Amino acid sequence: MSTPGTPVLLTVTGPDRPGVTARIMSVLASHHADLVDVEQVVVNGHLSLGLMVRVDAGADIVTVVRELTEQVHELGMQLEVQFDDIAPPTPPSTHAVVILGSPVTASAFSAVAGSLASIGANIDTIRGIADYPVTGLELQVSTAGRDAADDARLREAMAPLSDAHGVDISVDGGGLGRRSKRLVVFDVDSTLVQGEVIEMLAAHAGREAEVRAVTERAMRGELDFAQSLHERVATLAGLPATVLDEVAASIVLTPGARTTIRTLKRLGIRCGVVSGGFIQVIAGLAEELGLDFARANTLEIEDGVLTGRVIGEVVDREAKADYLREFAEELGISLSQTVAVGDGANDIDMLTAAGLGIAFCAKPALREVADASLSKPFLDTVLFVLGITRDEIEAADTAAGTYRRVPLV
Repeated sequence: MSTPGTPVLLTVTGPDRPGVTARIMSVLASHHADLVDVEQVVVNGHLSLGLMVRVDAGADIVTVVRELTEQVHELGMQLEVQFDDIAPPTPPSTHAVVILGSPVTASAFSAVAGSLASIGANIDTIRGIADYPVTGLELQVSTAGRDAADDARLREAMAPLSDAHGVDISVDGGGLGRRSKRLVVFDVDSTLVQGEVIEMLAAHAGREAEVRAVTERAMRGELDFAQSLHERVATLAGLPATVLDEVAASIVLTPGARTTIRTLKRLGIRCGVVSGGFIQVIAGLAEELGLDFARANTLEIEDGVLTGRVIGEVVDREAKADYLREFAEELGISLSQTVAVGDGANDIDMLTAAGLGIAFCAKPALREVADASLSKPFLDTVLFVLGITRDEIEAADTAAGTYRRVPLV
């Protein structure tokens, strides 16, 4: 038995119901116990409540335990009491590891847990963060050395598991850094919207296949982006400027895009786009979504006709990173508080510069440098990487009257 005043660990398990915590706390309060630590989780209606308490030095610990046992048994639950070998409080987790899949199999989770153990990392907590449009689990993890070297080892250990087990795995720092993101910048083509705008324009000139081939080579990093842009834009010469409005009206957002922007804005996070496409096409979309920043190339128009040239500097991979820095400076935040999301080689510099770089349905060149790589075609998976849960998203949507779940095909 414990001596009075020493810490006691109480673990209550069983079917969840209203009043469980209140009844247990009432017993502890009657004996003037102090709470040292509390954690409660409910999984599919089953409650697990852990309490670290210190009982008043004048209290009879046997009586306290007996009264607690009576209350717990009346509720149809179980009580476990531990007096010895109680570990001291642990420091905050060093990292957050998010696993996303359709589904997340036990085999995939086993591989993640095994790889973490192999580098001496400990899983502190696990929580479900999504059941739609993918399954999402967030692991709070502590590395052995709690230093930068461990950070690299953790990322290296997780990297090969995604392809091997059909899941997406992201690694982000823990603590305040994880909750400090204040700016998210998206690429547009094949990221915020489906398809490539320049190919949609080229279709009006009957040269879509030719332009698509050049686009693919540029996105893989096989061609200089500026050179490829000029080559593709030249195919648009002679088209009436009205095709810009036609293409803008036909743009289809990536599934989850509106949810993503809406949720980020609710959190006070600024949002922007930086595109190798064209401002005349995306300006209306940026206004509709309420984006804070929008930068893209400008097509030259003379006498109501596209000349096949762009005006000003080309928005290439270097310019994308420069705009990210410009936005951060304007907001007065550090780059560590920024997130960049893209899909092609021209997004490499932007994702590398950001505090968190997310490759979305991306080419291999970008996946290699990204902090997180998402393979499922739902942009709201970005929110899960940031630690925002599906329940939180849908609770806010329900309150605002915007809740909907589109059936997955």
